[in-house]
Amino acid sequence: MTVECVVDARNKLGEVPVWDVREEVLYWVDIEGRLLQRFTPATGKVERWDMPERIACFALRQGGGLIVAFASGIALYDLATGRIDWIARPEAHIPTNRFNEGKCDRKGRFWAGTMDDRLAAHSGALYRVDADLSVHKVLDGIGISNSIVWSLENDAFYFADTLDAAIFRFDYDHAGGSISNRRTIVDLKGTGIGPDGSTIDSEGFLWNAQWDGWRVARYAPDGRLDRIVELPVQRPTSCMFGGPDLKTLYVTSAIWDLTADDLEAQPQAGGLFALDVGVGGVPEPRFAG
Repeated sequence: MTVECVVDARNKLGEVPVWDVREEVLYWVDIEGRLLQRFTPATGKVERWDMPERIACFALRQGGGLIVAFASGIALYDLATGRIDWIARPEAHIPTNRFNEGKCDRKGRFWAGTMDDRLAAHSGALYRVDADLSVHKVLDGIGISNSIVWSLENDAFYFADTLDAAIFRFDYDHAGGSISNRRTIVDLKGTGIGPDGSTIDSEGFLWNAQWDGWRVARYAPDGRLDRIVELPVQRPTSCMFGGPDLKTLYVTSAIWDLTADDLEAQPQAGGLFALDVGVGGVPEPRFAG
């Protein structure tokens, strides 16, 4: 098992890595740096695009371009021209909220969740954007939306509320795009560790990046802890399998709120890491709209 910092990005809040199987590149964001980033492993090339506001999460579109959840709302984004076509700002009436985490399901619908930017209230919600660009609220009462993942069988939905230090499993209606029967499968309360972004591997296990945990953790579908992979950074934020064979686990990280002493002790904080963990992933779905 190897851990390598492949991009010394020094991201304030690196997040949501997305592997593009067509281009064989990895996209990810720096939320607080207002950046979209792209890494080409074959050449080591890194590209960056400045965003007009904080960019929280995104997914690739089937026809090209991105669907993006900026801090203030959801939009279509043209990477070549920088054009932004807004879809919705569903929480314009809650100025202390912002979008945080998002991902596409296997029917090509984009799910994105919000959070309380003050890290205090359960004022966030989870939304689903269908291919016709209609927006539907799926869940509310959320502190910090994270870990949007579906089981390989499309019968379960995983979601974390970092403010509650918990990962939940829901029953999932794949046809209708609805969730029900929430139960807690991972409870990290009292540990000082926050469950952040996740991905699913080819064996149906959940990989979770753990804020302030110096690690990514692998969980069985029922929440049983299977494995811990230690990292040289305190604040890993999310993970995604990539590479030509989808056998490289890419992990983003953050320097957010770290002290000068912290940064001296972990000089690769905010970097993008590549891990060989002995198992592969599955292709990331694209937005159908």
